[in-house]
Amino acid sequence: MLVRLNRPQVRNAIDAAMVADLHEVCAELERRPRVLVVTGTDGVFAAGADIRELRERRREDALAGINSGLFDRIARLPMPTIAAIDGPALGGGAELAYACDFRIATPRARFGNPETGLGIMAAAGACWRLRELVGEPLAKEILLAGRVLAAEEALDVRLVNQLVPEDELPAAADRLADRIGRNAPLALRLTKLALAAPPGAHPRFDDVAQAVLFETEDKHERMTAFLERRH
Repeated sequence: MLVRLNRPQVRNAIDAAMVADLHEVCAELERRPRVLVVTGTDGVFAAGADIRELRERRREDALAGINSGLFDRIARLPMPTIAAIDGPALGGGAELAYACDFRIATPRARFGNPETGLGIMAAAGACWRLRELVGEPLAKEILLAGRVLAAEEALDVRLVNQLVPEDELPAAADRLADRIGRNAPLALRLTKLALAAPPGAHPRFDDVAQAVLFETEDKHERMTAFLERRH
């Protein structure tokens, strides 16, 4: 499924309506699991949350986890997710990208979290997802000192999986989605769950998940096809 963020007049700022729309996307993908590709519009992925809305939010809104709940739901989708990023991914836009399993970007991409300059914190996942993705020292530079990563820097630290020219971004995302989609759906889902499981869950979680997969017809058919091709 391809989802395009499309509020170009405000650089795809994430507002309550967009949050509601993305929750509908999640509900659909929870019912019918598929690979998700999220991209932006007109050279912008998402330049943050909508500041006009954000300025009016109060304590109760923060405790409701408006953006953090959405991004956590995206991270927990059954099948892998891909952020296809052209231009800035800042603030909440960056946190949306961090929540995805893969990030493909163009040389125009930029990543940053300027929230502390606005008197708030990056509370929709950056404070822990970014540390896991790039390490604590660089995460502190981004979150505490306002460092913005250019595309090449993001590739160097593996925040981005691949850089492609702007006109090749849709095709590159499609190729990755197709490559993922060639694998067994249940094996993908259980592997994604295993990657997200806490250290203490291993190796028992892996053993149980593998036991489930060993009993599937898909496993038998795929291995039979592999052996027949080899011979």
